[in-house]
Amino acid sequence: MSNTTPAAGEKLQKVLARIGLGSRREMETVIAAGRVTINGQVAKLGDRVDMNAQVNVDSRPVTLKAGEETPRRVIMYNKPEGELCTRKDPEGRRTVFDRLPRLKGERWIAIGRLDINTSGLLLFTTDGELANRLMHPSTQIEREYAVRVMGEPKIEQIKAMVDGVMLDDGMAHFTDVQEFGGEGINTWFHVVILEGRNREVRRLWESQGLTVSRLKRVRYGNIFLDKRAKAGEWTELSQDEIDELSTLAGLALRRAPDLTPDEKNRWNRDKNKRRPVRGLRNSNAGRGEEYTSSRPSRGDRRDGERSERRDDRRRSPEGAARRPGPNRGRAPQR
Repeated sequence: MSNTTPAAGEKLQKVLARIGLGSRREMETVIAAGRVTINGQVAKLGDRVDMNAQVNVDSRPVTLKAGEETPRRVIMYNKPEGELCTRKDPEGRRTVFDRLPRLKGERWIAIGRLDINTSGLLLFTTDGELANRLMHPSTQIEREYAVRVMGEPKIEQIKAMVDGVMLDDGMAHFTDVQEFGGEGINTWFHVVILEGRNREVRRLWESQGLTVSRLKRVRYGNIFLDKRAKAGEWTELSQDEIDELSTLAGLALRRAPDLTPDEKNRWNRDKNKRRPVRGLRNSNAGRGEEYTSSRPSRGDRRDGERSERRDDRRRSPEGAARRPGPNRGRAPQR
């Protein structure tokens, strides 16, 4: 097969992911299903391809691009409870993709997932290689969550979750657990994990006989959930933020392309069509308020505001996510 020899080009799934057709894992599934052809022949896993090859996916031609030519856009989305992290739901339930800005010739790829009952930070990108690197366990990207737990966990239970617990799919542990107080029968914590296994945070607490009554992701790597995106809304990340994510993923920096006039109009229309999220509670901290971090965008941060924000975080257990400090990996002291 021309343009597809073992020593030539890049792996097909990597190239397809990079141009935004899906994550690398999704592309492997598409290739294995026989839905991709290279120069008229059905592709198989392991095939490599150069940029001159004629590639079709589901009988439609795709334009291959070298790494430096592929746009890298990233948006932050504040997922409310009740939305699914899937493109389409056979039962017609709302999905996170329903609210995202429309793209032409590309598609948004989710960097990780959140279950239907978990809210908070989701990142989406047009660069499948960036998504793959940030999700892969070997990259060891921190994910921070605000967790409301019923009852008051004992120090021995916290220590067990930091040291490691054998779940049904292997060992799991928190690298950081910090208590943030609470009211009544609920206690708030911030926890950090380095991978994204299904319901991992909930299952770790359940392993100690404890029930999670609220769960919200507040940080992914260097990106903190903040007021730029309210529940059910998205915002595009700055070039500095994208560069930091790229560095975390071990990828070369690449500028996000400027929006064309048509894209600007389309994205603005999509923002104006946002539907309010219904059923969100706005009560006091510890009783299920909707979290929005007080952390500003990097360009708006001022030295004189930092102490005030630190005070805000002390008052609100679901307040701004913390940067990892000297207590990483330790159970809270009482």
